[in-house]
Amino acid sequence: MPKGVISRESVLKTIIEYDELGRDQFLATYGYGPARSYLLVHDGKEYDSKAIAGVAHRYEYGAPLTADEFSGGREGAAGWLEKSGFRIKVVRNPDWAWDELLLACDLVVKHGWRGLDSTNPAVSDLSALLQTAPIHPSEIRGETFRNSNGVARKTFDLATHHPDYTGRPTKGGALDLQVIKAFIERPAEMAQTADLIRKGLQGDLASLPPDGDEDEFSAPEGRLLLRRHLARERSHELRRRKIESVLKGGGQLVCEACGFDFASRYGQRGEGYIEVHHVVPLHQAGEGRTKLSDLALICSNCHRMIHRKAPWPTPTELRDLIQATLASGQPSQS
Repeated sequence: MPKGVISRESVLKTIIEYDELGRDQFLATYGYGPARSYLLVHDGKEYDSKAIAGVAHRYEYGAPLTADEFSGGREGAAGWLEKSGFRIKVVRNPDWAWDELLLACDLVVKHGWRGLDSTNPAVSDLSALLQTAPIHPSEIRGETFRNSNGVARKTFDLATHHPDYTGRPTKGGALDLQVIKAFIERPAEMAQTADLIRKGLQGDLASLPPDGDEDEFSAPEGRLLLRRHLARERSHELRRRKIESVLKGGGQLVCEACGFDFASRYGQRGEGYIEVHHVVPLHQAGEGRTKLSDLALICSNCHRMIHRKAPWPTPTELRDLIQATLASGQPSQS
């Protein structure tokens, strides 16, 4: 039975059965739980999308899918039903990302580590800003995505989990605690980062495309500033200008961390090749023009090692680590 290939007719037959049995009986009959993230909307009524998609296979192929045979998300039930021409409604908003929590916590700090009411103009402004942030794709945003009520609730989550708060804390997650800890330990740096993100969302950050490498790299400033950083490093024009500057000054295109020379290793194929790394910390790098002195020549391996785990070492620090590791004869634990 082809999984996910279901006709509109089969879905409509399933909806009729759902209405006849009633929601509870329908879900119990086929072993499904209530939908948590997506609902199918048809003729003004809402249906559990995963159950509808799974049972539609019975009308299409003679047997329904069980709940553990597929997912209910866009790659599963929700996507299948949309392809059949049905409207899908998102009922649960995505979890707060680090960048969003950073902005919310900065707001809390500016108000003396207090939560803010949904009618506060600062909450309304942050709500509008978060709705423009290119962090969560539109297809997974619910109707209440980062509205003023949600933003206000999050400010209380953050404020009531501060170590000095003596009342009963509201609901909060592990990432909330990490952001709070960062603001307590590095207040100036976190405030500077929040300011850069706010300004960036009114400028270049709002239009930067997603970067697939984000999940592989660690940056305490969050994904948006990391995305800007990676975009700059991959600028062909900036890299060309840096290489020309080094060669014009009599330098060589070798890695500043390990000394690797692409031309020496790969011959003509490696001539003129080297990557560049933007050495200015993310919480300091604004939208201004990147200076060539801000860039370091780096090989591909060292470049990924720099980005792999925060805090990022400078090329000089990575070189010292490499030399220390070679001298000890043991793999580094850093």
